[in-house]
Amino acid sequence: MLTSGTARAAALLALTGAASATFLHGTGHAENRLTPAQVRAKVDQYRREAEQATEKYNGAKEKADRARQALDALRDQAARRTTRLNTARNALGAFGAAQYRSGTVAAALQLALSSSPDQYLKRASIVERAGNRQSALITAVGRQERKLRQVRGEAADRLAALRASQTAAARHKRTVQRKLAAADRLLDRLTREQRRRVLAALDGDGAGGAGAGGADGADSLTSATGRAARAVSYAYAALGKPYIWGATGPYGYDCSGLTQAAWRAAGVSLPRTTYTQINAGQRVPRGQLAPGDLVFFYSGISHVGIYIGGGRMIHAPHPGAPVRVASIADMPFAGAARPA
Repeated sequence: MLTSGTARAAALLALTGAASATFLHGTGHAENRLTPAQVRAKVDQYRREAEQATEKYNGAKEKADRARQALDALRDQAARRTTRLNTARNALGAFGAAQYRSGTVAAALQLALSSSPDQYLKRASIVERAGNRQSALITAVGRQERKLRQVRGEAADRLAALRASQTAAARHKRTVQRKLAAADRLLDRLTREQRRRVLAALDGDGAGGAGAGGADGADSLTSATGRAARAVSYAYAALGKPYIWGATGPYGYDCSGLTQAAWRAAGVSLPRTTYTQINAGQRVPRGQLAPGDLVFFYSGISHVGIYIGGGRMIHAPHPGAPVRVASIADMPFAGAARPA
């Protein structure tokens, strides 16, 4: 027989379970009842959140790469300094052993035993030089030990930074995957025709899609000059290649990976992320854009494309959509920069 307390607990658990089941059942039905327009809005939101996480992943990965390179350099330096320290220690040990074998006679006794003051002075000079050499070796050993400790300390700091960046990158990667999976689940609830229409609305650009260019593309290359022309030319050559998050080419790109690769082909090194690329070079007002400029979107500076003229850009939109031409009016404009 159940006690009153046990009965109350059992009843509470039963009610909680029923409420949870109702909540989950209701949530599923609520999601299934989303209209295609609501699905489109939610998918667009998930994609933008995934892109924000992608840029954070890119930044964390860049930091990890730099930390790894610095750590490797410090480890090489520590190995070289360890070799120098061992060499200095061996030299000091050999010097001490030589002194022990030969014996060291006090300077006053040497003078008493010497039949020639000149001979004594010569011996005293040798002893003094030997003492100076021993002192120098001791100083060198101490210096090498201090530098080795310093290098090892710096290496430990770099290792900690590397691990922190790797942890952050893994966390952002999971966020990207979670957001994209949520978007896919929403799209899977639609009929085939609804899905086609939603994707067309999300991916439509009004500029001819991946293959756009033609005479307009030639005009863009003509109006661009020098390095900007080379960057724009690279972007045109990337049309149709897939969006791959975290990628910088040549087989696929994310948004900042495309702009970085395009300007790298022009001989300019850009940082890896959207929020650092916007500070690379001269800021440009929207009304003064020129082909080759970097154009940024959304309040968090989470998307970037390369301007090609006529109010259009080439960009890597999101997973599932290839590199394409789009209007810069398609997204909330956040600023522009002209790489130097």
